[in-house]
Amino acid sequence: MDSSHYTFKDAVPLAPLKIIAMENCYDFAAKVDRYIVEDRQQASKNLRDDLEVRQRHYNEDTFLIKAECPRFGSGEGKGMIRSSVRGDDVFIITDVINHSLSYNMYGQTHYMSPDDHFQDLKRIVAAALPTARRINVIMPFLYESRQHKRTDRESLDCAMALEELAGMGVTNIITFDAHDPRVQNAIPLHDFDNYSPVLQFMETIINNDKDFTIDKRSLMIISPDEGAMGRAVYLANNLGVDMGMFYKRRDYTKIVNGKNPIVAHEFLGSDVDGKTVIIIDDMIASGDSMLDTSRALKKRGAKKVIVCCTFGLFTSGFEAFDKSYANGDFDYIITTNLNYRDPEIYTKPWYYETDMTSYVAAIVNTMNHDVSTANVLSPTERVQQLINRFKDDM
Repeated sequence: MDSSHYTFKDAVPLAPLKIIAMENCYDFAAKVDRYIVEDRQQASKNLRDDLEVRQRHYNEDTFLIKAECPRFGSGEGKGMIRSSVRGDDVFIITDVINHSLSYNMYGQTHYMSPDDHFQDLKRIVAAALPTARRINVIMPFLYESRQHKRTDRESLDCAMALEELAGMGVTNIITFDAHDPRVQNAIPLHDFDNYSPVLQFMETIINNDKDFTIDKRSLMIISPDEGAMGRAVYLANNLGVDMGMFYKRRDYTKIVNGKNPIVAHEFLGSDVDGKTVIIIDDMIASGDSMLDTSRALKKRGAKKVIVCCTFGLFTSGFEAFDKSYANGDFDYIITTNLNYRDPEIYTKPWYYETDMTSYVAAIVNTMNHDVSTANVLSPTERVQQLINRFKDDM
């Protein structure tokens, strides 16, 4: 998505922009920064003189500032920001599920867990808060979002994390495809924005799949479970096609790896025979459920199975996906670059990636100008424009 599409006319930034990239997503944040720099260089050519004077530090070579979280030999850490943030609008970007980073504790190597990343995020927030004008946290994968509701005597980790950030003084929390966006009810007096990469998924499919058509007779959207219904309904309505869903029949007498095992996937919807189906969901974890869904659709006669998931975690590796692809259970998988990906995934013939850095740049730029994010949050108009252009070219 071209960030320059979002124009701000005579809007003045709330405060000078600063971006802090946590170590777990520095490369991603650097690309976001480049988009903003280029966009502002172009926009500044059209500024009135009085606005250019008022927009202090509007044009910079970079908006990234250095920050780090060093650790002592005991494993304790601290947050350090190497530049002033006094009076600035600070955006902190973090990837709490990056499992590639490690630290040394008592002479042993420990790989960082989501808990470690979240603690480091709080350290940087604490370091910036005393002098910053505003603190915004961009956390694409919402910390502990899979533990979002209580079904027994359980902790409510995601809600507690949001309360903790809000209590510290974070003004805005920006995330993508939260596992259950209703968790924002934990902080009703604070801003919580939940974005979706539907437009970017469609762009990736159209640019890479030459046989793809948008037609009610040949295309269908599938929700792999009841939790993904909202995403599937939104996409199906925009494309003007039918949708179906699976629901997971579970054995509630057992708990395996923290959850009740799935007994069967039951399908609700019209016939998929001879159709291309797009399965849309927020994440691929181990992938067992997604592969079962793909396999069931192919058995029902689906011509092509496309999987679109915001976060590709692949917690059990790629072996099951390689076997499933070889068996023809799915055609290809699309995920975003919003989280760390094992480099091995780029060797897979079944994998495509959609770049979200321009979209995140548009979000940061829009919020820093303190104008409405409606067009960025719900890009229905741009989805429709993409679909109409595609149909015209067919």
